[in-house]
Amino acid sequence: MPVIAARGIQWTPTAEVAKQAGISHAYLFRLFPTKSDLAIAVVERANQRLYDAFADAAASAGPSGEDKLHAMGLAYSDLLADRELLLVQMHSHAAAAEDPAIREAARKGFARLVDLIERESGADATTIGRFFATGMLMNVMAALDAGSLSDHWADVLANYCKTEDGP
Repeated sequence: MPVIAARGIQWTPTAEVAKQAGISHAYLFRLFPTKSDLAIAVVERANQRLYDAFADAAASAGPSGEDKLHAMGLAYSDLLADRELLLVQMHSHAAAAEDPAIREAARKGFARLVDLIERESGADATTIGRFFATGMLMNVMAALDAGSLSDHWADVLANYCKTEDGP
């Protein structure tokens, strides 16, 4: 994950991944026969981290659906501090536009999250759509390091992420 986070899926040399993992290049290809297989595994791992964080947050939240939704939003906000996870998400979304296998892995991740959030929060489709839209805005804001700015545009968008419309 660290190499793909730093270099992107397309530009990551598999030899560098093997070196970082402490394994031979040949063994990497025994584990993942293609670079796409490796990328899919990284996307699935990132998706699982999101799922686990949301499930844990919902399980420890208050009893109402709103409590659970809010707790999942806060959990996501905490995850954004992990620059590696953020970058893997951003790279996977970009790669999904061109790679059908990565696209399918990303779709499955979103499907699992929507199912979890619907089940735990009982929220309607519009609320869940806003939850995800706000999460995507939070991704962009984190990628731009907008929190370090005092610019008007950054304040407007950051305040939206903190309203009841956001997580």
